[in-house]
Amino acid sequence: MAFFLSINAEEVSVQSPDGNLVVTVSDAGGRLYYTASLNGQQVLAPSALGLKTSLADLSKDLSIANGQCSMVNGQYQMQGTKASSASYEATKAVVDIENKDGVKFSVLFQVSDNDIAFRYLIPRQTINKKEYKRARILAELSSFNFPDGTTTFISPQIGPESGWEQTKPSYEEGYSADAPMTTPSQFAHGYILPALFHLQGDKETGRQGVQDKSSSAKGNVLNSLRSALPLGLSKNSLSTWVLISETGVTSGYCGSHLSDYQPGIGYTIAYPDRGENNGYGTDFAAIPLPGETPWRTITVGNSLKPIVETTISYDLVKPLYEPSIDYKPGRYTWSWLLWQDNSINYDDQVQFIDLAAKMGFEYCLVDNWWDTQIGRDRIEELSRYAQSKGVHLMLWYNSNGFWNDAPQTPRDCMNTAIAREREMKWLQSIGIKGIKVDFFGGDKQETMRLYEDILSDANRHGLQVIFHGCTIPRGWERMYPNYVASEAVLASENLFFGEEATIREGFDLTLHPFCRNATASMDWGGIIMNKWMSRDNKSRHTRKTTDIFEMASGIIMQTPIQCVAIQPNNLDELPQFELDFLRDLPTTWEETRFIDGYPGKYVILARKSTNGHWYLAGLNALPEPLTISLDLTDFPGLSQLYIDNKKGEPTLTPLKLDKKGNLKATLHPNGGLIIR
Repeated sequence: MAFFLSINAEEVSVQSPDGNLVVTVSDAGGRLYYTASLNGQQVLAPSALGLKTSLADLSKDLSIANGQCSMVNGQYQMQGTKASSASYEATKAVVDIENKDGVKFSVLFQVSDNDIAFRYLIPRQTINKKEYKRARILAELSSFNFPDGTTTFISPQIGPESGWEQTKPSYEEGYSADAPMTTPSQFAHGYILPALFHLQGDKETGRQGVQDKSSSAKGNVLNSLRSALPLGLSKNSLSTWVLISETGVTSGYCGSHLSDYQPGIGYTIAYPDRGENNGYGTDFAAIPLPGETPWRTITVGNSLKPIVETTISYDLVKPLYEPSIDYKPGRYTWSWLLWQDNSINYDDQVQFIDLAAKMGFEYCLVDNWWDTQIGRDRIEELSRYAQSKGVHLMLWYNSNGFWNDAPQTPRDCMNTAIAREREMKWLQSIGIKGIKVDFFGGDKQETMRLYEDILSDANRHGLQVIFHGCTIPRGWERMYPNYVASEAVLASENLFFGEEATIREGFDLTLHPFCRNATASMDWGGIIMNKWMSRDNKSRHTRKTTDIFEMASGIIMQTPIQCVAIQPNNLDELPQFELDFLRDLPTTWEETRFIDGYPGKYVILARKSTNGHWYLAGLNALPEPLTISLDLTDFPGLSQLYIDNKKGEPTLTPLKLDKKGNLKATLHPNGGLIIR
C-alpha cells in the first residue's frame, strides 16, 4: 500500500488505482488543506478542509495524527440510471486529525481513477471530562480552489421565499457558459450543485473529444469536418474538466451548495439560508455521534468523457430499503404542459389516456387541481378507465403550503405521516402507480427529512415518486428504489411560458448531460412535438428546435420515466416514422458512452438500452451546421439514420457507412441526429 499512500510528518498523499489522480492532505500552519493533480497537472490548488461544530472549531490549530489506507472494490446493479451495472475501485485513506485541545475527527478520502470523494467522520469522545454523544455541524470549510483562468458552467442559488408564490429556491435558474470565476453570483447566494469547471493547461492535446488514457478509442468522433478546432480550443492547451457535487444526503443532514468565488480560497461548501423553508428548521446539520457528513465529490478528466459517464453519485451509497414491488420504468403523457390548468378535467384526461394507450406508453400524469376539477370519486373512475387501456395514472401533489404560498391542490396530503398514510393507502387501492410532489422549501435538514419520509411511505404503498420545484437528488436513485427523478432545472414548462426559453432550449439540453444530468436523473418534462406552444398548435410562439432534435433529446436526457409530451393532434400531424420511434423509445440503459460535445454547444452520446440495442443521439445548439465523422464499428446492429435535411425537415434513411465503418453527417442548427 506504500504505492498508494505516503505519510510524512505534515502530509498524506493518496493515489488512484491507476496512479494518475493524486490527492495530498497537509496541515500547514495548523490549517488543513488538500490538493489534487491529474497526470501531473494541478487540478486543485491548496483547498481548505475543516468544520465548525458544537464540539469545537475544527478548522484551526489542527495536526495530522495518522493515516490509514485500504482498497475499496464493489459492483452493483441498478435500473433507472445511465448504466444498469457499475464497478467501483478506489484507494481509501482515513486521515485522523486532532486540534490543540485533543478533539478528534477524521477526513475519509476515496480516490478512483477519475473521481475524488471525501467526507468527515466525528467519533463519540470525551472533552474536558464530558462525553459528547451528538454534535451540531455549524459550518463546513471545505473549498475547491481552481487555478487562475478556470471558467465556469454553473447556476446561481436564489434566496429563500422568492419567485412565484415564494416557491424558491428550486434549482431553476439559468447556467453560465465559460464564465470567469470572478463573476459574482446573480442573487448573492452562491451557486447550486452540480457545478462544472473548465481548466486550461499548457500541455499539447487534441480537440475536446479526445479520449482519456483509460477509455477506448472506439466510438469516438474521428474528425470535425467544419474545422480542425470548431470550438476555438488551442492546439497547445490541455483541457481539464472538473464536476463538483455531493451525494448521500439523507434526513440525517442538510443539502449544500457553493459559495461565491473568493480569490485565493475558491468556492466553499455553503449550508442552507436561514430563511429557507419559511424559516422553519435549522440552517445547520445535527448528527448523533459517531457521525459523518455526506460525500463531497470531484470528478476529473482530460476530456468530458469521465464527466458524462461518472457513476460516483451511486458508487458511494447503498439502498436504504427494499422495493415493495417491481417498479416499472416507461413513458408518460401530460396534458398540462401545453393545455395547462383548464385541461385538468375528466374528458381531457381521457384524451391523454387514450393517447398513451395508442402510443403504448405506460403512464399518464394528471396535474394540479385534480381533486377539485375532477374530484376524488371521478379520479377513481378515471384510474379504472386508464387501467382498462393498459395505462396507469400518476397524480400531482403540493408538498404543502407552510414553506410557500402556492395555491394548487391537493394540499395537506404529503406533509405529515398520518396524512400520507391515509392518502397513499387510497392511491394504492385505486391503482395509482406514482406521484409527482411539487413546491419544496429549500435544502434544510428538515426539508431533506420530508423528501425521505415521502419516499419511504410511498414505497410501502407501491408508489414511484417524481419531485418538482425541488432540490437536486443526491444519490437517491440507489438509496430509495422507488425514486424516479427530480426536476431541479429550468425545465420544459418554461417553453410554454415564454419565447425566450424556446430560444434557449438548444443551449440547455446540450449543457445538462455535462452537469445536471451527469450526476442524477432529470425530469425535464417533455419531448415536445407541437410546432406551436399552444393547444391548437397554431398560436402563441413556436418551438425553435427540429422534430429530430426533440426525438434525440429523449435519448440525451436520462430519466427512467420519460415524459413524451405529444398531443392528440400529433397523431395526425407527425410522420409515421416519428410516431414509431416515440413508441419504441427506451428509458433504461445498460451503458452510456460519451462520444463528443461541448457544454451548451453540442453533444453526441451513445446509450445501450437494457434490451441490448444501441442508440446514438446528437443535438446541435450552434448557430451553424456541424459536420462530423463518427466511427461506428463499436456499435453493432445500427441500421437507421434519423436526421434533418437542409430545410430542417425530418428524414429517416438506411444507415450508410464508408469502408472503415464511419458515418459522415451534418447536424443543422437546433437540429439533431439519431442512429439506431
